[in-house]
Amino acid sequence: MAAARRPLVAGNWKMNGLAASIVELDRIIAGAAPVTPKADLLVCPPTTLIAAFAARAAGSPVAIGGQDCRAEPAGAFTGDIAAEMLSDAGARFVIVGHSERRTLHHESDAAVRAKAQAAWRAGLVAIVCVGESREERASGTALAICGGQLDGSLPDGATAANLVVAYEPVWAIGSGLTPIPADVAEVHGFIRGRLVARFGAAGEGVRILYGGSVKPANAKELMAVANVDGALVGGASLKASEFLAIARGAYCE
Repeated sequence: MAAARRPLVAGNWKMNGLAASIVELDRIIAGAAPVTPKADLLVCPPTTLIAAFAARAAGSPVAIGGQDCRAEPAGAFTGDIAAEMLSDAGARFVIVGHSERRTLHHESDAAVRAKAQAAWRAGLVAIVCVGESREERASGTALAICGGQLDGSLPDGATAANLVVAYEPVWAIGSGLTPIPADVAEVHGFIRGRLVARFGAAGEGVRILYGGSVKPANAKELMAVANVDGALVGGASLKASEFLAIARGAYCE
């Protein structure tokens, strides 16, 4: 990992968490001290909790983010949320293009690109997700799929300050299955090459996270892979003890 790329361990809570869940954030903040000299910590709760979480995390080393946004800044889009609204609530990052959005909501690369541009417009860091399905992995097209998603989903003007890429093989999310380190290295190396080819030196500084069944038991091995600059953690991020164990295991042991 390049010295200029500071690791990021991000938790995606998905559609989980109520007001009482702020106790888990409190525990993450309380346990962050050993980790934050070496890595950044980010929690992305559901939208209903962003303002309360951001207020509680103010002044701490833990950042708060959103899980999705709409491309438009405002309008007649019932139930949607603008990037500006996330920023106003205290978010600093937003995940876009997660496989669950691409699959369940049929989001195209163009839609993801527009959302990433919206994130930048609002001053947020966009975490753009890419990844192949089990069928695509089996057919040997994983790199082609990820390359196409990168080309279509990333706006021009990406820098280390406004973009994070997350590689999440769809078949590994929540399944307990994890690619072997060599496979992770291949995809992350491919993504790095694609970023540098398009964005030049700026592409070398963009952090690439791995996501998909990251656990305390495998975090250290996965985070040691070349061009893996942190993790996007799903279910294991809901409990402070597991989330912190992943971060500590990766960067403090």
